[in-house]
Amino acid sequence: MSPATYTRIVLAERPKTDITPTTFRREVLPLDLKPGNGQILVKVEYVSLDPAMRGWLNDRRSYMTPVQIGEVMRASGLGTVVEAGPGSTFAKGDLVSGIFGWTEYGVFDDKAAKKETVPEGTEVLDLLGPLGLTGFTAYFGLLEIGKIKPGETLVVSGAAGATGSIVCQIGKKRGAKVVAIAGSPSKCEWLEKEIGVDKAINYKSPTFHDDFKKAVGYLDVYFDNVGGDMLDFALTRLNKHARIVLCGAISDYNAAKPKGLSAYANLIAQQAKIEGFLVFGFVERFPEAFKEIASWLAEGSLQRKFHVVEGLENAPSALPMLFTGGNTGKLVVKVSGNKKSNY
Repeated sequence: MSPATYTRIVLAERPKTDITPTTFRREVLPLDLKPGNGQILVKVEYVSLDPAMRGWLNDRRSYMTPVQIGEVMRASGLGTVVEAGPGSTFAKGDLVSGIFGWTEYGVFDDKAAKKETVPEGTEVLDLLGPLGLTGFTAYFGLLEIGKIKPGETLVVSGAAGATGSIVCQIGKKRGAKVVAIAGSPSKCEWLEKEIGVDKAINYKSPTFHDDFKKAVGYLDVYFDNVGGDMLDFALTRLNKHARIVLCGAISDYNAAKPKGLSAYANLIAQQAKIEGFLVFGFVERFPEAFKEIASWLAEGSLQRKFHVVEGLENAPSALPMLFTGGNTGKLVVKVSGNKKSNY
């Protein structure tokens, strides 16, 4: 039996810097949703929390339109079809993925959802992690933008996060020396013992810069999830023809005004390249990545970790964890869970 109401979380105001308790607003509405022609009613089970979501809150030109005030917060999710409307290609009970947002239920066009099957040897959450945009970002970012080669030195910032930890492992699979950067001894230990990097270094250590020089020497590929001072320092440690994969800049997402770079001239001296990319540029090749990553998961050669937050109401307070180092691995919200919240 369906509940009488459902919860959704909408953008209440645009944050100038950090996300605050007034950034989002919780709404409880009657569950009287009905799918129309070519539509489905979805019960959302899990939503993904990703650093890019902070950028969607800003009212400025980007690769996606900003989330509007009063609009359900945008997020990738997994759910179950509760009801299919006339002419829909889906059926009740189908597992589907899509940009469902922070809501317990929603009506979506067929074209906004994708029917999913959990491959043998994997689990359903993998569809939001290594078998979703997270894994595809790591795969195409490292192989197509970074063009990693055997014997090269790969450095990964934000290495204990969802994307970074997969980048590290793909780098090892391609025969690179992998140095990971993370923010705590426990994360560094996980990266070395479970993920299998050659060396993990703690950027919060007072000896970080010396540790970096000792572990890395000079790098061939820098997969950057952090930006800011970390990127600026990496620019001083480039091999000739080094490639910098600009995936994210979590150190600057909450800044009113990013500081900018001072060591960029090394790109000229070392004939190096820095390139930003979006995973959506590789949509036609997603099946290729899905197949190979699924095979790694099935054989047990790719490790992953999920940090699951219980309850949609807690999504707003969980999102900032991505910028404070509060999570290890993939951060997701189980939509139906603990109802305690400050929002």
